[in-house]
Amino acid sequence: MREHLLASGEAVILGKGYAAAGLAEILAQAGVPKGSFYHYFRSKEGFAVEMLQRYFSDYDQRLCLILNSDQGSARSRLLSYFQVWHDRHCAESGYPGCLAVKLSGEVCDLSEPMREALVDGMNGVVKRLAEAIKNAQQDGSLAAHIVADDCAQTLYALWIGSSLLKKVQHSSRVLQLALAQTEAMLPSPTL
Repeated sequence: MREHLLASGEAVILGKGYAAAGLAEILAQAGVPKGSFYHYFRSKEGFAVEMLQRYFSDYDQRLCLILNSDQGSARSRLLSYFQVWHDRHCAESGYPGCLAVKLSGEVCDLSEPMREALVDGMNGVVKRLAEAIKNAQQDGSLAAHIVADDCAQTLYALWIGSSLLKKVQHSSRVLQLALAQTEAMLPSPTL
């Protein structure tokens, strides 16, 4: 029931945002009574914090599948991750969106616990990207001069920002530019 409530709430919040999504709408989507909600969660804010933690945990699993695959070099897997990001956000339909992108601008001033959940989750993504950069340097597919932690932080900021701009501009051009910049920031070593 807890998982069902979290998944249902995520679908509603991805569509409307946190502030516009009422508890009644989340409960209707889940098909559960109000008492069931309060059995699992103290408040809508507490629910949203757990929803974000769940989202980033699931995201980490998907990220690891791409980055730790045995397909190609570590650099090519890293570039594949950003290509998937590009493709999902540019899709006309079928991709519900990224909860981190949806909520990052909305909730940071509304809820300190939600902001902290975003920070923790986003830091986890950056850490995985830094590990992938280091792996690419170790397997020789990425230039050794790159500072992995700084590059990972910059890339994630580029993609979060580009995804927000894509939503505002209704144009995938900004994501195409992000993909080109990512490839430039992750050069193969020179021979």
